[in-house]
Amino acid sequence: MNPKDYDRTIIMFSGGKDSLACILWAIENNCPKIELWHHLVDGLPVQGQTASTLMDWPITSGYCKAVARLLSLPIYFSWLEGGFEREMNRSNQAKAKTWFETPDGLHSAGGNGGKQSTRQKFPQISADLSVRWCSAYLKVDVGAIAIRNQSRFNDSKTLVITGERAEESPARANYAEFEPDRTDNRDGKSNRHVDRFRPIHGWKESEVWAIIQRHGIIPHPAYHLGWGRLSCMSCIFGSPNQWATIRKIAPAHFERIANYEQRFCTTIQRKRSVHELANLGTPYAEANNSQLVKMALSSEWGDYPIWTHPQAWALPAGAYGESNGPT
Repeated sequence: MNPKDYDRTIIMFSGGKDSLACILWAIENNCPKIELWHHLVDGLPVQGQTASTLMDWPITSGYCKAVARLLSLPIYFSWLEGGFEREMNRSNQAKAKTWFETPDGLHSAGGNGGKQSTRQKFPQISADLSVRWCSAYLKVDVGAIAIRNQSRFNDSKTLVITGERAEESPARANYAEFEPDRTDNRDGKSNRHVDRFRPIHGWKESEVWAIIQRHGIIPHPAYHLGWGRLSCMSCIFGSPNQWATIRKIAPAHFERIANYEQRFCTTIQRKRSVHELANLGTPYAEANNSQLVKMALSSEWGDYPIWTHPQAWALPAGAYGESNGPT
């Protein structure tokens, strides 16, 4: 695979260490016309709707913007209307429309009908995306819809980069490093050539932190709080220690999740409620750092530093720690 064979490079940027490493890899390897895409799990308010704040770290979108500004790269946000909360609460409803930012403004697709269904429960903890619908509906499908509905990708070649690593799980170990993307239509009328590349698939965690240190990028606050992996703050894969930490630093947020479990009569981690999980865990030590907690729960990055000299860079508290997250 030669990056120079492509017209542009899209990097799916969660704000986590692995997708950040992909960005830095792409810069070091002179990938053409890099643009960052971030899928907002909770969505954004459009057409008079109220924004949801149920699942993700409040600071994540601000952090992603800060990284994009530092590296002078464009960033585009996309989301399923109503986000996680609307999708979870579906009751005899069709899937909502998808919104996506583009170089010429905000656009939407879908949401005009389709099969009606009911969820009324959290996603299941599984590698099967048909039941772990949060990844499928709020990330994978959103990205695919955004590509398929932009004519700028027709009659050209696009490289989509994602940061899955074999070390993360047996399922991810089986991912192909390079393959046609699900949006590829190189033999169709659109001549939309899209390939998927996972440049750090074979990397160890130490290699990920090494490239981040080399560029002096400060990791997402969740890592400094003790998380070993960045997913949603209220990720369904959360460990007892993580739920205990959330209960301590964001008690109102924690109770919203607990109340949904009671309403659905179904817990996230089917055998135990989030209260039971939190009771089994111990909050991370950095949960006592009020400045760090404030940063993680802020909605804007503001004046927080995003870069430091590589010699002054330090591993966050969560490095090599609990890596609970999608498999």
